[in-house]
Amino acid sequence: MYKRTQTRKVMVGEVAIGGGAPVSVQSMTTTDTTDIDATLDEILRLQDMGCDIVRVSTPSRDSVKALEKMMPKTTVPIVADVHFDYSVALIVADIGIAKLRINPGNIGSRAKVEKVVRKAIDNRLPIRIGVNAGSLERDLLEKYGYPTAEAMVESAMRHIGILEQHDFHDIVVSVKASSVPLAVASYRLLAEKVSYPLHLGITESGTLASGTVYSSVGLGILLSEGIGDTIRVSLTADVEEEVKVGRKILASLDLASNVPRVISCPSCARNHLDLFRIAEEVEQRTADLKKSVKIAVMGCAVNGPGEAREADFGIMGGKGQGQIFVDGKIVKKVPEEELVDELEKEIRTRLG
Repeated sequence: MYKRTQTRKVMVGEVAIGGGAPVSVQSMTTTDTTDIDATLDEILRLQDMGCDIVRVSTPSRDSVKALEKMMPKTTVPIVADVHFDYSVALIVADIGIAKLRINPGNIGSRAKVEKVVRKAIDNRLPIRIGVNAGSLERDLLEKYGYPTAEAMVESAMRHIGILEQHDFHDIVVSVKASSVPLAVASYRLLAEKVSYPLHLGITESGTLASGTVYSSVGLGILLSEGIGDTIRVSLTADVEEEVKVGRKILASLDLASNVPRVISCPSCARNHLDLFRIAEEVEQRTADLKKSVKIAVMGCAVNGPGEAREADFGIMGGKGQGQIFVDGKIVKKVPEEELVDELEKEIRTRLG
């Protein structure tokens, strides 16, 4: 088993990042923040899915006013994402958010940065410094020729230095890239240089299918090496999908103890169930569970009985009907069209 890299602990509301705390899952709203109903709907859906921290873009004073109206209706810690206008950071810090996401370099003069830092200290707000390969400073691109791990980390260290000059150390750092090798190399290098907790992500990773693959590979490599304290899976898809994938990445590495897992066979000529549909439906219906349970969906009698017996819950199919297993024992036989309903009923009844 790999050993987690020890980092400083930073509190984002009631969620600890670093210091040996469980790796948390984050996401970000996609709506115009001034559209209160749409943005609040996304926040609440993320909250219900088990998202630990939600980031909201706050580019203007109007967006801050809108976010302020949403805050009393949420329980998940909110991160305000602010760029360029330091006055927005000063205002949003007072409305009950849990963290600021800024780049000190684009906030403005030293005096402006100092005001933001003092405000963060007054409100006990951590700051996340986010470096992206696609928006590196011009002088670093000229120095290195193109985005490299060294350029990414030099940018991060530059921003960290600005905050440290103000004796501010409640910092979380990310060095994201759309290239998996570049992101992995950047995080590895940064982990050698700082003890601040690291926010992992493969930025602009793509659509649901490709983005899931790229994020799983990149984040999986780093997490398996003990690097990373919080993650965000960036997908061109519904925000809930980011949380589902993020939680599954953690569960695959035994870093999450509250994620259900559906195992299902790839099907073959022995299968007599509509297995693809059933497995997909079971996964969708159980995605909201906050329990570490193993659910088997098997299509035939070759591997099915063994897998179902080893799972907490399971389905094993036959011709037009199936058996439902609980703790390895058959509890009922039902027609195929009732399998998913009856399985979900058993799971939710027994888990409470």
